[in-house]
Amino acid sequence: MNQRGVSESTQWAVLTPAILLLVLGLVQLGVWLHARTVAGQAAATVADLKAAGAGDAIAAGQRVAASGGLQGVVISTVMSGDLVVVTVTGRAPVFFDVGQGQIVAQAVLPQEALR
Repeated sequence: MNQRGVSESTQWAVLTPAILLLVLGLVQLGVWLHARTVAGQAAATVADLKAAGAGDAIAAGQRVAASGGLQGVVISTVMSGDLVVVTVTGRAPVFFDVGQGQIVAQAVLPQEALR
């Protein structure tokens, strides 16, 4: 075996794990961004239905969050004057949680009134 072959195999032994970690990190980032979007959609759904006076708004938000893969979802609503404030909290299904798995999204809409 010549010296050149040893150099190349050592190079690949170092590069392969680095490339795999990069790919895994990109996939995990995509999963986290998807979970953030799902939480925002769930908050918007609850705010839309709550502002219109629908009674099952939180159940609809739970369904949106569950269908998007968000885990441990907690939905809270606050009626502040003529505003509806909805906060959705959940966990993204990440492979390796380094503290970024917690997702919080908020939606604020004016409450609709019949006139």
